[in-house]
Amino acid sequence: MSFYAYMLRCADGSYYLGHTDNLEHRIGQHQVGEIAGYTQKRRPVELIWSETFPSRIEALQAERQIKGWSRAKKEALANGDWGLVRQLARKPGPVLRYEASTSSASTQDERSGEAGITPALAPPLTLAPPPIFILVRPQLGENIGKAARAMLNFGLTEMRLVAPRDGWPNPSAGPAASGADIVLERAAVFDSVAEATADCAHVFATTVRKRGVTKPVVTPEQAAAEIHAAPFRSAILFGPERSGLETDDVAVARTILTVPINPQFGSLNLAQAVILVAYEWSKAEALAQPPATDLDPPAPQEELDGMIAQLDTALDRAGFYFPLERTQTIRRTLRTMLTKPGWTSQEVRTMRGVVSQLTNPRSR
Repeated sequence: MSFYAYMLRCADGSYYLGHTDNLEHRIGQHQVGEIAGYTQKRRPVELIWSETFPSRIEALQAERQIKGWSRAKKEALANGDWGLVRQLARKPGPVLRYEASTSSASTQDERSGEAGITPALAPPLTLAPPPIFILVRPQLGENIGKAARAMLNFGLTEMRLVAPRDGWPNPSAGPAASGADIVLERAAVFDSVAEATADCAHVFATTVRKRGVTKPVVTPEQAAAEIHAAPFRSAILFGPERSGLETDDVAVARTILTVPINPQFGSLNLAQAVILVAYEWSKAEALAQPPATDLDPPAPQEELDGMIAQLDTALDRAGFYFPLERTQTIRRTLRTMLTKPGWTSQEVRTMRGVVSQLTNPRSR
């Protein structure tokens, strides 16, 4: 089964990225407005780029990565200008690359006349693979589940376990994962750290203590930048709950990953360490954000002045301005207060209703 990442050009000139397992059907849904949200209000839309991937996670990673590209880089991709794509990728900032698909050609829909990439000429899209989180000799199933939950919150799904104390699978892991079942189902078990990291070109060892091993030391933020810039698989080692990684475990790694922490109390639990590292990695990913809501435009100045005048009249009748010699100063202060927010017309009407009710209270 193939999966697709795709890019649409909307009627307002903006771009939409998505992924699907049925490209033709999904594009049709966008074109007729069946999918609520961004493209529904920006039709007509046209498919300008697509790429096939062997798995959904790779298609999703491609979607997330391209969402973060500049407009110029998206246009270069749509036009098949790979030289410009590479040139723009060399600008300051993390370079993300990953051999995501080497066996499938582009599925650009040329029948509709979109400007696209010629499949035979388009090189495979390259994106940095997400890191593998390796729990070394974890002791409690609950902590494995909590680590899985932390990973999935930030888009990570590949967990490996090295000699878990209570074996695997562990019935206590599922409830603690709170729905992150995909991480637990895919978790692979290894007998040693060496076996678990054999296919990884860069290994980070998390520790807050010096282990007598001379290696580069980075923060989670620095490690995330290195992972995103690497064209190969990276792994991050997390030690057992009670003692952390042993010196021999750290020796396998090429880099030590240390969280800046209170030197008087360096005590992170396993899930906390996982979520800190996962969060830093996710900051370069286009994960879901709270939906943006367009704000109502500010009220015209005439409406705002009318509200202020109404309030001024009501306050004058109520004897608010006292002493009289400070009236102008008080009025200026009130105007400053009331003009600071960007009052909308609805807010102005609401406030005037409040003032009207105060000056002419209804009998009850």
